[in-house]
Amino acid sequence: MKRSLLLSLATCLVSVSSAFADNASRLVIGAEAGRGVAVIDPAAGNKVLFHKKIGAVHDLQLLPNGNLLTQDGWPKVIEITLPGGEVVWSYDAAQQNREDGKKVEVHACQRLANGSTLISESGSSRLIEVSADGAVQKQFPWQVSLSRTHSDTRLVRKLDNGHYLAAHEGDETVKEYDADGKVVWDYQVPLFDKAPAGGHGPEAWGAHCFAAIKAKNGNYLISTGNGHGLIEVTPEKEIVWRLAQNDLPGITLAWVTTVEELPNGNLLIGNCHAGPDNPQIIEITRDKMVVWTFKDFTTFNNALANTIVLDGDAADALRKRLEGGKQG
Repeated sequence: MKRSLLLSLATCLVSVSSAFADNASRLVIGAEAGRGVAVIDPAAGNKVLFHKKIGAVHDLQLLPNGNLLTQDGWPKVIEITLPGGEVVWSYDAAQQNREDGKKVEVHACQRLANGSTLISESGSSRLIEVSADGAVQKQFPWQVSLSRTHSDTRLVRKLDNGHYLAAHEGDETVKEYDADGKVVWDYQVPLFDKAPAGGHGPEAWGAHCFAAIKAKNGNYLISTGNGHGLIEVTPEKEIVWRLAQNDLPGITLAWVTTVEELPNGNLLIGNCHAGPDNPQIIEITRDKMVVWTFKDFTTFNNALANTIVLDGDAADALRKRLEGGKQG
């Protein structure tokens, strides 16, 4: 039995060591309002490989052509080159296709496979898809209880089946829409019998969901924002797994933003407004073991809302391009 226990422990240690070894070449792309968009090399002491100053931002996407799709202020979506930082495409929701006179903010954008760009407008409460020349190719209204300029949605993603998954922060609800804008699934994020509390940090409490994704098993993974965690919800609306604020030893979760399911089944989560004593990105296993963290309060600060983590060949290729390139 003792030998079996030692073998089990050794296997566990090898597994953890392998996880960290696989992460050694990682790059982090992050975007934070007032701090800019940057590419960071954690293995080189958080070396800055690229930086560009931008305005308010909640969304970020690395495109197949190597460019970044992000924001420069709440109404404006931009595509920039790496490493040059040149703006090669932009869309201003406050000015373009704007006939209603409404104040508009954008908190989600996504370049689609057909070349169009998905944009979620808060305030006018609609989803649009625009072509490269800014023409609206598709639109439908968000089903929200009240139009809110700053919180109709946080992140929105078009799914492989043509549906749209939206985190409606203001309504504290996640909704899946079909291609015609009909709600086919919705879920009210719970408060877990706690009274709401104001603020953005660990002291806050609410259900202001930031993101939702479809997991490989068909369930929904929802980052609960000021609910300080993640929940996994079945199509039948049953919570089958939950990560709460203090479940990770030595880490306090605050405004949990992004969530990504990795090929190995681990989860990457964004931990915003948690303060300099806590990491801004955390990779965990499904049994809540922390296998990797990222913290950089020099380039970024306490409002790092969206990040992309690159591994392996993708990280090596971008590192080579940035180290050999020239920033504008």
